Amino acid sequence: MSHSPSKSKIRDIVVSAGVAVALALGVMITQNDISFAQSSNFQGGAPQVTEGPDDARYIRILFPAGVRSSWHSHTWGQLLMIEEGIGLHQIRGRTIEEFQPGEPFWTPAGVEHWHGAHPEVDALQLTIYEGTVNWLDATTDEQYNGLRMRPQSRSNN
Repeated sequence: MSHSPSKSKIRDIVVSAGVAVALALGVMITQNDISFAQSSNFQGGAPQVTEGPDDARYIRILFPAGVRSSWHSHTWGQLLMIEEGIGLHQIRGRTIEEFQPGEPFWTPAGVEHWHGAHPEVDALQLTIYEGTVNWLDATTDEQYNGLRMRPQSRSNN
């Protein structure tokens, strides 16, 4: 008595595997690009980035707790909004600001800043900008752990 699979069973396995591969490729092609940001531009880990296809860059960045960007500036400026969690943002020379979901904030062109997650809470951030990013020095632990405040215009919301 032989225990080898029948030709029809082998054909079914090959067809099923082919369909699975085709579906996986279809999903990968039709979904937005998801990548992990260069770790050299982020400290404390690497955020997950989802990008859109247009000239204006609109991306969602999931910063795990404690992760933040290096100092940088944008040629056009940058609009940020925390969608979930608690986000931190600092313009060089100013106090770190803490942002909650639904609170947009704008950083003008050429202004050096960093942003990321609270030390204890992840932050999902929507980022919109055009032009290029000028990456600068790493945000040190001392800078990241500096004095934080809630922006006055938002603290009563």
